[in-house]
Amino acid sequence: MNQSTLRHQFFLFLLIAVTLGFGWIMLPFYAAIFWALVLAILCAPLQTSLLKILPRHRNLAVLASLLLVLVAVLLPLLLIGASLLQEGTSFYAKMRSGQIDFGVYFQQIMAALPSWMLKLLSRFGVDDLTTLKSTLSTAASHASQLIASKLLNLGQITAQFMISLGIMLYLLFFFLRDGVALAAKITLALPLENADKQQLFAKFATVIRATIKGNLSVAATQGALGGLMFWFLGIQGALLWAVLMAVMSLLPAIGAGLIWGPVALYYLATGALWQGISMILFGVLVIGLVDNILRPILVGKDTQMPDYVVLLSTLGGLAVFGLSGFVIGPVIAAMFIASWEIFANDQEAGGK
Repeated sequence: MNQSTLRHQFFLFLLIAVTLGFGWIMLPFYAAIFWALVLAILCAPLQTSLLKILPRHRNLAVLASLLLVLVAVLLPLLLIGASLLQEGTSFYAKMRSGQIDFGVYFQQIMAALPSWMLKLLSRFGVDDLTTLKSTLSTAASHASQLIASKLLNLGQITAQFMISLGIMLYLLFFFLRDGVALAAKITLALPLENADKQQLFAKFATVIRATIKGNLSVAATQGALGGLMFWFLGIQGALLWAVLMAVMSLLPAIGAGLIWGPVALYYLATGALWQGISMILFGVLVIGLVDNILRPILVGKDTQMPDYVVLLSTLGGLAVFGLSGFVIGPVIAAMFIASWEIFANDQEAGGK
């Protein structure tokens, strides 16, 4: 082994080691860094337009972009969060006082089950329905209290949220101002053909834009429609359920139904037929239609990924990265597909 090869291997090892070390120390702030990058990509056209208006004042153009982000995105989210915290606190207080008891609701559903359903449960070895009702109703009560207590504890993480928000805005300033130069340096460092580099970067930006715009549009629409339906039927905590439905709507196809479905079943089981039927019809024909029409147009068409890949990557991303995973998961899936396409093309070109 000559000196040049040894030096190259050592430098490669050093490069990998310091890169992993840098990633490790940045890990606590990965969400702030990621969302700063996402907002920088989304705001790039706006930043370009502002630079045309203020060509000699780059910093001023960036500050104008940050101000628009605060007014158009962050301020509404903070207002919704404050309203959600207030309604969640009220909801938890009603649970503590017994006005809302999910255990009682579950017992009512079990009591209203038809005989054939009871026989079916018996075939699966569930013979002691009294014990089952007691156990599951207690579990439901504990689970609902846990969820409500987590909502109540939102006020305790305000400081952490504000720190992350500050870091994100700080990074967003530099990403907007120096993003083009940073992207050029990263592109230059990658040991790939220029066409492959452009394909990877274009896929990365396209998937982020499509995922954010598409999923958030679907989630906001489904959450608003679901909240309106809950309010019309007189269900307590309509805003709380609307936000939960919007969050669950990030899961393609099944998300919103996980919220309104059990409520519709409760209405049907307790004899409130018109409420249950209305909720099912509205959920399937209106809320479900939003998912079936808008999501493929806004997400699948631009990302050029099959629906099942979008679903699985979203679920996996949420499981691994939390709420940010609804973007990270599809991005990783898209980069995976794009990378293997490049590899396959190189193999095909090399075989000719």
